[in-house]
Amino acid sequence: MNTTYYDHGTHAERWGRAGMFFDAKDYAAAARVLGSLVEEVPEQTGPRLLLARAYYHSAQLRRAEAELRIIVDRDPVEHYARLMLGRTLQRQGRDAEAQPHLRLAAALGGDFEGT
Repeated sequence: MNTTYYDHGTHAERWGRAGMFFDAKDYAAAARVLGSLVEEVPEQTGPRLLLARAYYHSAQLRRAEAELRIIVDRDPVEHYARLMLGRTLQRQGRDAEAQPHLRLAAALGGDFEGT
């Protein structure tokens, strides 16, 4: 079995390593660790959301969008994923598509004045 530093160790060890890379603002390295982790545990929201954030911060916006859409399809009331999806779409210049997600995120977060 050929493993690299990025996919070596248990799920918990890789989750911790990804967090360290993310905290150090090495978003591309965090995404490398998280990509294989998400493949192994696709039902878990935490790793997928952090992967989407790593993609967003490393300007891999289409990848971030794809991960966020998976999350909101599975859990339509996951307000942070909605917010991130809206911001990801905005950053791509797709404001009209972003607005419904941003309004829903605001409402789910309790900001009814922003809706």
